[in-house]
Parts: sequence; structure tokens; C-alpha cells
Amino acid sequence: MRCKQLFDTIDTLTLKYIDIWQDICNLESPTNHKAGVDAVGQYFAVRAKEKGWTVETLPQSVSGDCVCITMNPESKAAPVALSGHMDTVHAVGSYGSPAVRIENGDIIGPGVVDCKGGLVAAFLAMDALEQCGFSRRPILLLLQSDEENSSKTSQKETVRFMAQKAKNAVAFLNAEGGSRGKLTVARKGIIRYRLDVQGRAAHSSKCQEGASAIAEAAYKIIELERWKEEGGITCNCGVIQGGTVANTVPEHCSVTVDIRYRTAEEYRQVSERVAAIAATSHVAGTSCTVSVVSERVAMEKTEKNLALFDSIQRIFAENGLGELCAVERPGGSDAADMTAAGIPTVDSIGVCGSNIHTLNERAPLTSLAESAKRMAAIVYCLEN
Repeated sequence: MRCKQLFDTIDTLTLKYIDIWQDICNLESPTNHKAGVDAVGQYFAVRAKEKGWTVETLPQSVSGDCVCITMNPESKAAPVALSGHMDTVHAVGSYGSPAVRIENGDIIGPGVVDCKGGLVAAFLAMDALEQCGFSRRPILLLLQSDEENSSKTSQKETVRFMAQKAKNAVAFLNAEGGSRGKLTVARKGIIRYRLDVQGRAAHSSKCQEGASAIAEAAYKIIELERWKEEGGITCNCGVIQGGTVANTVPEHCSVTVDIRYRTAEEYRQVSERVAAIAATSHVAGTSCTVSVVSERVAMEKTEKNLALFDSIQRIFAENGLGELCAVERPGGSDAADMTAAGIPTVDSIGVCGSNIHTLNERAPLTSLAESAKRMAAIVYCLEN
């Protein structure tokens, strides 16, 4: 087993990094809390500089600053990129104080799986690699700051920065929460539309003189909700707002829709069908406009991603890390943008856990070393 010394080093460092895991997750950092996200980035940056690694920051005015840490910056070989996001979803204080607790061998708190646990595991892997004398290629650690809202607050500037930094990477390992024995090679894309329906107000006693925007929105919702292809396009009409009082025909209604798709062709189908639904009126006197709230490209199954998966499969077999299964997932991540940029990418190599995006998000403490060993072995053994 080529990585025995590396794995032993990770085991030696793990208790220290469990404390770091707690520190990072106690720095609460919902996407819209720039100070909190920046505090996470600075925590990593300070420790990276102490090790002599280089740190580059992409300043942001609204979202947190995106950070790129480089180990072995002097190496001329193609790098490996490790990545994860610092932002979380719950408001500060939602988990109580302190935000993190450990019980029955699990760590519980905001982002312990998604995605701070993966970032800590990546930093642990880099630390162990350095202690074992690894200097053959640069290792990038990219700290994303606004992943949870599809990088809307930075207008995609953060993902463009990441893609530029990783453009020559032989592998991009995204440290979203994982499952033992599985790596993600494809993800659905996400597009969120807002449909604004305009009607005509009237007193409810003479409702036939009005044009109900809510009634028209109902027709559109029913049509949109027909998209429920488990392996294909799905649609969820998640938010509806309309009307003022019960005795007035509603003049306006808006619907926010989450649609997921697998390929560029399915994206085209979605765009055309949403436009057709918006243009068709069932209630006379109503009209509808459509706007894009946010969108995330699909992580399509590419030859580069599958070739990287095959290489990782061999590395895992050689080092006793078990057999792997390539999976597709319906949720989005930055791995999709890196795949679209032509970078060989796999996802879900972070810590294993459960109840992501809930107030009971948790991960086994043992998953930190497991994730770090997976990342470290890939970096150490990749040949190209």
C-alpha cells in the first residue's frame, strides 16, 4: 500500500483537526453574512500562511471573499485542486450557542457536512502530504463563498475565479458531503424562474368584471407541475404570492419555480416550455412575464470526468480504500461549473453525514480522517 505513511500521519493529526472542525463550524456563515464567511476564509488563510503556503483573495462587496490557497506554488507540474464552500444556509443563532456540539461520536452543527467538514478534511490532507514530503505538484484549496445561492451574490464571479485558478488542474475534487463507496460524476443543472401574472382588480361582488391573476397562476402551476421525471426534468413551484384581501379580485400573482435538468438539450426544452406556458392565457384579461431568478449549469457526464473516476478507482483499490460507484445526483454544486470549464472533476469526496440543511446536520467524527485519506491518496498517486 503506497499511502501507509500518509494515512498514519492523517491518523496522528485527526484529533487536532476535529478541534478545527468545531472552530470552523462555530464561525456561523450563512451566505448573506459576509463577516461570517470572511471569518472562515481568514481562519484557513492564517494557518496556510503559517505553513508558508500562498494565499490569494478575490474581494467581494456583498458575498464573502473567495480564497485560493496554494501548497507547493513553486512546482511547475499541473496542480490538483481541492474545493468546497464556506457558506451555510441557516441564520446565525439557529443552532443555539455554541452552534456546534459533539454527542455519541457525531459532530452536529451548521455546515459540518455541507461543506465545512470537507474543507477541514482537505486542509488535513494537505498538511499530511506536506509532512510526508510531497512536493511533486501544486495543490490548490479553493474556498468558495456563495455556493448556496448558486453564486448569485457575486454574479458568478467566484466560480469564474475558481475555474481560472484550476484551469490547468489534472483533477478537481469537490468536497461536498459524500457517501462511502460513491463519487459523483454528474449533477443536474438548476434554473429558477419567477412568473409574474398580471390581472385586473375588481370587487369580489362583481368578480366577473375582473381578471384573477391567482386563477391564471393556478393554470400555469398545474402545467408546470406535470414535470416530474425522476431521471429527467423535474419542476417544483415552491413559492406563490398574490392577492391582498379576500373581497378583491387579485390583480397580481407571482410564482417562483425550481426546475432541474441533466443536459443542454433538456435546458433548451425547459426554456421553450416555460416561455410557452407564460405566453398562454386561460383567464381572459391576464398576461404573464418571466424572469430568471438564478441558474446553475448541469454537471454533464463527460469523458474527462469518467477517466478521472477510473483513475481514482485504481488508486482506491491499491490503497485499501474500497470499491467505488459512479453516481449522478439531482442537486447542484460548483463541480458543474468546473466540468463546463473542461476541468476533470469529481464531486462528493467530503465527509459523510446526514440531515444536510436541517438543524440536525451531523457527521461521524471518524468521517474526517476517511475523507482526508481519500483526497490525500488521489493527490499522492495521480500519475498524469
